[in-house]
Amino acid sequence: MGGYVYIMSSINNSTLYVGVSSNLPIRVLQHKQKEYPGFTAKYNCTKLLYFRRFDTIEEAIVEEKRIKGGNRKKKEILINSINPEWRDLYEEII
Repeated sequence: MGGYVYIMSSINNSTLYVGVSSNLPIRVLQHKQKEYPGFTAKYNCTKLLYFRRFDTIEEAIVEEKRIKGGNRKKKEILINSINPEWRDLYEEII
């Protein structure tokens, strides 16, 4: 089974969150519904701005760590590469 790395943002795009999941639609819905207390619920990160699929979850985890190690500017470059309008991509994955 593959995996996804993804970036969520707050409504006003001031806060970014990088995550990894083997089931992206369900995981994003969990963020949107604030099913788990934590960073995304606290900072209202409910917009899916970026995602990339990998053949294995292990590859996705490596990429997640790489992205998390970068600064905000690098995350913005990734988002802009597939989503220059910074619109919520959730409808595209369900």
